[in-house]
Amino acid sequence: MLIDAIGLLLMALIVVVGYKLSPLLLPKADVTATPDPACDLHRKPCSAELPGGGRVELSLVPRPIPMVKPLRLEVAVQGRRVSAAEVDFAGVSMNMGLNRPRLIAGEEGHFSGQATLPVCVTGTMDWQATVLLETERERIAVPFRFGSQPR
Repeated sequence: MLIDAIGLLLMALIVVVGYKLSPLLLPKADVTATPDPACDLHRKPCSAELPGGGRVELSLVPRPIPMVKPLRLEVAVQGRRVSAAEVDFAGVSMNMGLNRPRLIAGEEGHFSGQATLPVCVTGTMDWQATVLLETERERIAVPFRFGSQPR
């Protein structure tokens, strides 16, 4: 009976810890914007119109986007007041672990930081770089997609 009670307590503890840590693994957003699907981050910065007005632009340098080398991340927001920005990198078809650098605020509406993308064991990988913007009233997510190949 005691072993059963301990087992139930451990399961409850795992559920509570999972619930508390889920925002780290799954970025929550109040609003999602859709970027131009034809834009290629390997060639140039990409942008999207924000719901309620404004625009966000994501730039990853160097180009083409390398794996296992430092990337410079630049996010520029126009027409909206943003207090914080992050970029969440996630494998589209494979979990590649948590990779969500918080960007440093620069001039009004500009944020920058660094990240490194891991190499996928299958060789090629489709990535989603979700820009997460914090405003006074909401959290906005803008998912940009790109592919990678080992070079």
